[in-house]
Amino acid sequence: MAELPLNVPLTSHPIYLRIRGPSVYEDENQRTWLHVVMDTGGDLQVQLRQGDYPSGYNGIPTRLLTSSTMPLMWTLHLGNQYVDSMGRFWRIVHHVKEDDMEEMILELMDDS
Repeated sequence: MAELPLNVPLTSHPIYLRIRGPSVYEDENQRTWLHVVMDTGGDLQVQLRQGDYPSGYNGIPTRLLTSSTMPLMWTLHLGNQYVDSMGRFWRIVHHVKEDDMEEMILELMDDS
C-alpha cells in the first residue's frame, strides 16, 4: 500500500524573504522560494514554494508578478502576517510542509 504524502501545517515562518532574482526570494537561512500569482478571482494571493531554485529561475509556466508589483522584501509581522517593502500587509493563508517541500500562500489584506 502506498503511503500518502505527509502534509504538516507550520507555525514557524521565515523571518524575512528578500528578492534574489526575477521570480526567486531568499529567506534568512539562504533557502530559495519561487513565487507564483494565484488567480482567485478576487484578492491578490501569492504562492511561495521553497526549493533549490537558482537566481532568475523561471521554469513554471504561470503568470508571475512583475518586478514593479512584487515587493523587494517581506518581513514577518505579528506572527501571522508579513509587511512588504511597500508597506502593504499580507496575511498567511497557509504554510505547510509536504514531504520535503514547503509551501506558503500570502494574501494581500484589504486595507493595504
